[in-house]
Amino acid sequence: MSALVPAAFRHDPHAAPVEAAERAKRLIDPGFGRVFTDHMAVIRYSDQAGWHDAHITARAPLPIDPASSVLHYAQEIFEGMKAYRLADGGTALFRPQANAARFRDSARRMAMAELPDDLFIESIERLVAADSDWIPEGDGALYLRPFMIASEVFLGVKPSAEYLYMVIASSVGAYWKGGVRAITVWVSRDHTRAALGGTGAAKCGGNYAASLIAQKQAIAHGCDQVVFLDAVERRWVEELGGMNLFFVFADGSLQTPPLTGTILPGITRDSLLTLARDAGLTVREEPYAIDQWRADAQSRRLVEAFACGTAAVVTPVGRIADRDGDFTVGDGTGGPVTDRLHQALVAIQRGTAPDPHGWLHRL
Repeated sequence: MSALVPAAFRHDPHAAPVEAAERAKRLIDPGFGRVFTDHMAVIRYSDQAGWHDAHITARAPLPIDPASSVLHYAQEIFEGMKAYRLADGGTALFRPQANAARFRDSARRMAMAELPDDLFIESIERLVAADSDWIPEGDGALYLRPFMIASEVFLGVKPSAEYLYMVIASSVGAYWKGGVRAITVWVSRDHTRAALGGTGAAKCGGNYAASLIAQKQAIAHGCDQVVFLDAVERRWVEELGGMNLFFVFADGSLQTPPLTGTILPGITRDSLLTLARDAGLTVREEPYAIDQWRADAQSRRLVEAFACGTAAVVTPVGRIADRDGDFTVGDGTGGPVTDRLHQALVAIQRGTAPDPHGWLHRL
């Protein structure tokens, strides 16, 4: 596939952006993923022209042919990241190079064109610059959703020869209504998220679609999220529907399932591993069985558990609901290690603590 890149990134400003007063009203309590900004970034790809027609334009519905490949063969990938308003008044992205690399990895797995890292980051920078007034004050952020779809109009089963890459932005507050709290998770015994050799490590929509029936079951059982086990033995804990998992033991050590190709390599996960090791904590990336999780929680060898991801950041896991019987981690509310790591990560993201690893990408 051609790696040609566009010579210029043009800007076509919105002819009628949302008025400042109306924007301020929407930012009072934006929730998550429902308040969208004025603009979007767009870049096209074809095997003949490479990457071309890069521009910022008014956010609008897409005209799409009903024979577009994405609608039939699901060649689609996406990313999730945030732009933050810093304590000094500036704005920054958090580890966008990692998102760019994962986007390329996902594209490769799905046989899609690979967007160059610098073009990925430029598209984000330009969109945030256009819509920086949409970044909420306080604990809010601008959630960024880069995504790419197969746009060739063709019904043959093959990789598309054309792709549409876009970035949209949404002003967000807390992921969990009412703020951070310990969640209850449902152990899925009937469904799995991914198998070895599959697309578990790619950030593609199909993985999330496959998780929704299990998430529906979780909600029916009064739970917030679903936790998946491995597809072979139905024994090893993998991840939630959209977040990685960590376990904290009474000896102060941490454990998280290893990246074997069935788990999404979370950027928040990787950041927390680094921060934990910086703090002198022992961290293991090793398999953890659901029966061991239950036994360790009941014996109090396990004292905390938490989930992590870009959207929710760090979320304590308090109770585990399972057809074999429920159990609680610690006192069911979280714990000091979870809080400490959460605060350390957020402090870097917000620019209130030193950034020794160079994770902040100031705009």
